[in-house]
Amino acid sequence: MGDALQHECTGPCIICGLSKEQGIMIISEFICDDCEKEMVRTDVSDPKYPFFIHQMKQIIYKKNA
Repeated sequence: MGDALQHECTGPCIICGLSKEQGIMIISEFICDDCEKEMVRTDVSDPKYPFFIHQMKQIIYKKNA
């Protein structure tokens, strides 16, 4: 299986910081279902897009630390 899997988890989402039960794990970081859905729908011209990119980069930085 890949690194991104659907999980039932109670942990802080790397995007919104809230503890939710449903979401995905990417490497060792949790992204809640709500944030995942919002990121998928967000257009690159949306002001939220750079924030999502910044938060996702944190996963890579933590992995390589």
